[in-house]
This record gives sequence, C-alpha cells and structure tokens, in this order.
Amino acid sequence: MFIISICGGSGSGKTTFTDKVQALTKENVSVIHMDSYYLNKLPQKLVNHEKLNYDHPDAFDWKLLTRHLELLKKGKSIPSPNYDFKTNKRLKSTKVISPTKIILFEGLYSLFNEKIRHISDITVFLHVDADIRFIRRLHRDVEERGRSLDSVVEQYYSTVRPMYQKYLEPQSQFADIIVGEETDVAAQVLAAKINELFQQKLPRLKGTKKR
Repeated sequence: MFIISICGGSGSGKTTFTDKVQALTKENVSVIHMDSYYLNKLPQKLVNHEKLNYDHPDAFDWKLLTRHLELLKKGKSIPSPNYDFKTNKRLKSTKVISPTKIILFEGLYSLFNEKIRHISDITVFLHVDADIRFIRRLHRDVEERGRSLDSVVEQYYSTVRPMYQKYLEPQSQFADIIVGEETDVAAQVLAAKINELFQQKLPRLKGTKKR
C-alpha cells in the first residue's frame, strides 16, 4: 500500500493534478481529499469578529484524518466525511473509500503533519504563482460555492495569503517532487511511477530529507 501526498495552496490545481494522475494510471487508485476533513466548528482562536479562518492548519480534523490514512495503509476501508462548502458543515452522509494499492491524498496541508509525512511514500508540492492561484480561487468560490466577489477578495487578503506564507509554502521542503504550473508532464511522470509500483514491490521511496 502506497500513499502519495499532494500539497499546494488554494487554487494551485491540486484536484486537477490528482485527476490527471488518476486518469493516467492503469489500475484503480483511491483518492482522499483533505477538504473533506474540515472541522464542523472551528476553534475559537480562528474566529475573529465573526470572520472564520479556514486556511489555518487547525481548521482540520487531524485526529480523524490521520486515523483514516493509517487504516487505509493497513488495507481497511474508511467512511470519509462529505463537506458542504456552502454551509461550511459536514453532511450526515459519508463516502466509503476502499483501500487500493495506491492512495492519492491531496490537500492544503497534506505535508504538514509529521505522522502523515512518515506514512507517505511519495510527496508532491505544487508551486504556482500567487496571481494564478488567486484567479482560480476567485472563479471557483464564486461559481461553485456561491460566494460574492467581495467576500472572496477579503478572505484572500485576511487569511489565505498570510496562511500560505506562514504555514503552507514551507511544506515544500518536505516534497520529493516540486511541480510548476505546467502539470501535464509531471502528471505523466508520477503516473508512470505509480504504474511501476503496481508491477513490482519496491522499497520505501523516501529519501533523507527533513521531517
């Protein structure tokens, strides 16, 4: 069982890149989205005058997320949460994710937690310029999540950008692979490695980088 963790800022194209990799693999691959593991209620320190900071690492349910990844690593199915971004709440329903030889785990902080880095076999960081990330986020939040232009811009400057600089970008030091804006070739390379993993039993791919 191999876990491939894909990290990047909001609007960096994590989901798109993950979909590309999944489409290029020859076998079934399970996908875990970190966005599904937002807490139902944020800690008080992330609430400032009724403005909520969803871009801080503490906005996520690390206990549940870590347990689920560990269960998948052991070959067990998990009931992954379903999160509604319009209400900012988890739905009562869950999505059963079955273990496959390859697990793709993508999210803002997929390389943040040391325990998760330890059980990851390949780590990827998407390094995309801030203006591109912002435009992508703007289109997504307005068109898909029902948010106003002003609210997206205000959130970007108050939490998204500072959290990226403080917590998110430093995760790049833990990446085996750093990918730029052109993801097609990188997706092909990673998919080729995944197809190789399906064909043979390889030792852990981790190097000696910092944890």
